[in-house]
Amino acid sequence: MADQATTGTPAKLTRKDFQSEIEVRWCPGCGDYSILAQMQKILPELGIPKENIVFFSGIGCSSRFPYYMDTYGFHTIHGRAPAVATGLRSARPDLSVWVITGDGDGLSIGGNHMLHSLRRNMDMNIILFNNRIYGLTKGQASPTSEFGKLTKSSPTGTIEHPIDPVSFALSSEATFVARTLANEPKHLAETLKRAATHRGSSFVEVYQNCNIFNDNAFSNFTGRKVRDERMIYLEHGKPILFGKEKDKGLVLEGLELKIIEVKSAADRDKVLIHDETREDPVLAYMLSRLSYPERPVAVGVFRYVNKPTHGQLMQEQIDSEIKKKGRGKLQDLLSAGTHWTVNPDGTETRPLPGRK
Repeated sequence: MADQATTGTPAKLTRKDFQSEIEVRWCPGCGDYSILAQMQKILPELGIPKENIVFFSGIGCSSRFPYYMDTYGFHTIHGRAPAVATGLRSARPDLSVWVITGDGDGLSIGGNHMLHSLRRNMDMNIILFNNRIYGLTKGQASPTSEFGKLTKSSPTGTIEHPIDPVSFALSSEATFVARTLANEPKHLAETLKRAATHRGSSFVEVYQNCNIFNDNAFSNFTGRKVRDERMIYLEHGKPILFGKEKDKGLVLEGLELKIIEVKSAADRDKVLIHDETREDPVLAYMLSRLSYPERPVAVGVFRYVNKPTHGQLMQEQIDSEIKKKGRGKLQDLLSAGTHWTVNPDGTETRPLPGRK
């Protein structure tokens, strides 16, 4: 069979090409398996050579991810994966860069790094596994744990208000923001694929079950028997409807989203049309704040806008300076400004004013 070496065309990749030889070791029933499977499924469809794909991770159960991908990978330190990935993204704009993190790793010690990578519009994809618990360290409250949650670190209930990851990403000005579920493979795969094809900062929250330390964390609204009435699936350009018969909808009254019953065409005309390309993220933010049991939870793509990436702006700045001043020399840079020499005997030799 002809291959790339003889035909000059890239070999077609399959899911198996992205499966490493390392045994996958998560707890049986963990939602991480689904995310891994869908990632390995969508990557061949992107047409990107394996050697041009890099996965970064921090600390936590999710951070085993790079070991299980047959691509380049880097297991970094707690919360710092976005910062390390930013370095590579800046140096190698030709690569497809992914950051795999969890609600603890990404939003606790890593929250500051997460914020800055998103606001800079770094051209990379951040996938946050959210199980509302610290799983690797055996069940402590995480930044996304519900108020009053009983855990090993909050035996009488946590008194901290949780972070909503999608709200966080929107307020950080990420240009692609989405939420999906590990137990809906089709929706998960499509969301990951859309994130991968977006140029700029892509952020995807994945509701993922930890069946050992926080089982059924989302089942009260994601369960098959209740999801139609308790979840909203956002679709660009379509009215925001939900319910088994699509007989309920969202309308905007003042500064509040309200639910109405949709019984007629006139009612349907009142329902908001979802626009993920809206530049102002206010409506997307309002949708991200919907929470069960008060209101249904929204999933899908909240925001998809195009802005110059950090890499583009940096290259434009470099090209502009070179055009104005020519290519500089490293030695000239090192010799510029105030400097002096410390001699072997401890004395200092300083240049005369105005001279190097």
